[in-house]
Amino acid sequence: MKLAAALLLALNLNTATVQQLEALPGVGPVLAKRIVEFRQKKGGFKRVEELLAVPGISEKKWKVLRERVEVK
Repeated sequence: MKLAAALLLALNLNTATVQQLEALPGVGPVLAKRIVEFRQKKGGFKRVEELLAVPGISEKKWKVLRERVEVK
């Protein structure tokens, strides 16, 4: 039930866990870890568009994710 509710809200890229990121469409464990590593290396996301700099996130995948994530 909590997972379903979480998917209705936008996921904050700066606080999301690997497990939460894996719940996004097209994001598996490897990509979720890359997102977290990118966040740690860069000191956080400033814009959702920065996801495009994460290896494995194409423009097509970003278009699917951009409505499901946010940066706070």
